[in-house]
Amino acid sequence: MTRNSFIITKFKGNKSKYFQHCISIRKQVFVIEQNVPEELEADEFDATANHLLLSSFIEPNELTHIATARWRITDYGIKLERFAVIKPFRNKGFGKIILNNVLDEVIKLHKPIYLHSQEDAVPFYLKNNFRIIGEPFIEANIRHFKMIYSKA
Repeated sequence: MTRNSFIITKFKGNKSKYFQHCISIRKQVFVIEQNVPEELEADEFDATANHLLLSSFIEPNELTHIATARWRITDYGIKLERFAVIKPFRNKGFGKIILNNVLDEVIKLHKPIYLHSQEDAVPFYLKNNFRIIGEPFIEANIRHFKMIYSKA
């Protein structure tokens, strides 16, 4: 997959025509694969968050929606959330592409950048300049770690 063979769509709130593609990816990853209750996955922050959707023409003339993420400003800084890559496209660089696009947007805001990483994703974030802060905790019945971005 070359860097030019994907499309990143950025939008704010849940009124965009692209939002349903993000929800579809999140439902597949979090609700179906990880058994996160649907009422926990979709929340009130979708209406005001900044969303990203990564798509690609995997097959000629057929746009495939591959990954999504969102970010929002909180009292503690900028929280990165809902990173999801559909299963057939994991470990192919799409997670890094969407993370880098989010970071490109938020670094210029000059606020602390943090996220709650599922335990399985911690190595990915450690490789991308995040570090663990504090003790693990349970969120949606999954072990998580608070991580903060610190550009080396």
